[in-house]
Amino acid sequence: MIPTEDASARKREIEEKLKQEQETLSFVRENLEKSDQLTKGMVSILSSFESRLMQLENSIIPVHKQTENLQRLQENVDKTLLCMDHVISYYHVKGKELLEVQEEVVLEHLPETVLQDIICIAGWLTDYGRNQDFMNVYFQIRSTQLDRSIKGLKDHFRKNSASSGILYSPAVQTKRKDTPTKKTPKRPGKDDALDVEIDSYIHCISAFVRLAQGEYALLTEVIPEHHQKKTFDSLIQEALDNLMLEGDNIVSAARRAIMRHDYSAVLTIFPILRHLKMNKSEFDSTLQGTAASTKNKLPALIASMETIGAKALEEFADSIKNDPDKEYNMPKDGTVHELTSNAILFLQQLLDFHETAGAMLASQESSSSSSSYTSDFNKRLLSSYICKVLGNLQLNLLSKSKVYEDQALSAIFLHNNYNYILKSLEKSDLIQLVTVTQKRAEMSYRELIEQQIGMYQRSWLKVTENLTDRNIPVLLPGSKLKDKERQVIKDKFKGFNDGLEELCKIQKGWAIPDKEQRDFIRHAQKKVVSDAYRAFLCANMSFTKNPEKYHKYRPEEVEEMIEKLFDTSA
Repeated sequence: MIPTEDASARKREIEEKLKQEQETLSFVRENLEKSDQLTKGMVSILSSFESRLMQLENSIIPVHKQTENLQRLQENVDKTLLCMDHVISYYHVKGKELLEVQEEVVLEHLPETVLQDIICIAGWLTDYGRNQDFMNVYFQIRSTQLDRSIKGLKDHFRKNSASSGILYSPAVQTKRKDTPTKKTPKRPGKDDALDVEIDSYIHCISAFVRLAQGEYALLTEVIPEHHQKKTFDSLIQEALDNLMLEGDNIVSAARRAIMRHDYSAVLTIFPILRHLKMNKSEFDSTLQGTAASTKNKLPALIASMETIGAKALEEFADSIKNDPDKEYNMPKDGTVHELTSNAILFLQQLLDFHETAGAMLASQESSSSSSSYTSDFNKRLLSSYICKVLGNLQLNLLSKSKVYEDQALSAIFLHNNYNYILKSLEKSDLIQLVTVTQKRAEMSYRELIEQQIGMYQRSWLKVTENLTDRNIPVLLPGSKLKDKERQVIKDKFKGFNDGLEELCKIQKGWAIPDKEQRDFIRHAQKKVVSDAYRAFLCANMSFTKNPEKYHKYRPEEVEEMIEKLFDTSA
């Protein structure tokens, strides 16, 4: 039996240990509760962090991809411009050399590794994903890039023209004040702002064909075969529509110019139309497989340009015929009329595009399709048109010449214009086109020129008729002149002197711009007058005690006076 004291001590010891264990247990429980709270807080923080991290990732990854795409697109634009610079540097290279240069230009749309990834993704989406939406995304992205490339080329031309001191002036905004009745300067060369715009449009057309071919080559590797044509059709629409719209704007500008009787503006259409027709086969080949509405856009633009161009040509010919005979607009000195110089200038500029102009006129023939016309037929049409313009010009000049009261000045006016026409035809090779339908054209103009020279020489009859032996008294040996007979000789001298002085004074202010013709007419007139004057002096007899009063000029002095004709500085 355990002693009572020991049992009590033992009991107290156990109670103390129990109390300690309870305190320990309570401490552990409190720590566990705190640990649970910390754990829950940590889990909440981690969950929030994970959520925010996912949100950040969802935001950053698209931005990163878009940035990467933009950088790639920018690199492609830069590469395109560099390639275009390379092509443009060979602008004057012709024939086979130009083709070799073009073959050197290879556009890399995407890096090879990226392209392979896209092909792989497209294949997976097609085979497993059954998702066709990526084709729409593809053509939208590539369509934007194609259009940006074309616009980048335009900006490139704009910057180049600005850096060379030429203001960029869109064709639809260019106002040309040249008309058939105003002095029309020759269009400058490549430094002219309008020429820059024309070149820009022509290069953009060529660039579109090359870029579209590259897009189709890329598309065939990414898009399933049975979707390629439709996707390509959608891809090129925006860039093609913008090009066609710009072409329509050029046509509209030409149409407005024609309404203002500014026919020289239509010349802007010719280089574009020639380029479009030369590249139509390649254009059609590139668009093969697209919708009919897409294929017909270029032919519609060509037809529109041919129609407005043919209309301008016909109205120009009519304007030459109907130009009014305004007295204040006539040259006082009988020189070449501005209508003549403007008409010839227009035809000379037309000669640079004779094939295009001939086909343009043929396109308006209703007898059959214009495509069935041969090159010779087109050439004959253009020759007939040029002859029509020249015929209208000749009729108008003849009408204008009647404004002059002095028939001699009228003859000089017609002579100058006919001679100008003939020399211009010969210098510009227009005569070769004219003779296609008018074999005697050159001879006809020479006959007209000679005819007007003869008309002019008649003005000197009132001078030389005083030198004829008509009414000269016949003096028999040993006889003397009567007063009446002396007066006849005096009147002849006076008539000659007065007539000579009057004509030289008037005709000195007239003009014959062609030196060869001027010298020829002077020489011919000097010979006629001088020979008659010398013969008159030799036949003259003593008729006065003061011969110097009537014999004012020596034959050499008469020749010097005639030599100063058509020279205002004399």
